[in-house]
Amino acid sequence: MGLKKLKLLPKEQRIAQNLGGRLKLARLRRRLTTEQVSERANISRKTLWHVEKGSDHISMGTYLKVLSVLGLMEDFKLLAEDDVLGRKLQDINLIRKQRGPKKKRET
Repeated sequence: MGLKKLKLLPKEQRIAQNLGGRLKLARLRRRLTTEQVSERANISRKTLWHVEKGSDHISMGTYLKVLSVLGLMEDFKLLAEDDVLGRKLQDINLIRKQRGPKKKRET
């Protein structure tokens, strides 16, 4: 049995491509070559090329290595830090109206 190839939705593909483009710009701003970044990240130049293109088969670990080389690890720590939807869903379950005590019937 072979592994299934991960297929990203078009919106997810655009996000990956935008991230790759931003990483490439970060590399260029730092005046680092593809050879320098790939060597420091311990990946091949071809893998770095795939990272900068936003390919769907690149692991998170590879992105972390490249971010670390570029000095952008703090940015990665911000991902999903402010979970607005999750907090709203949690708050909905926390806020429940409580019923008053039952009244005793007199017979």
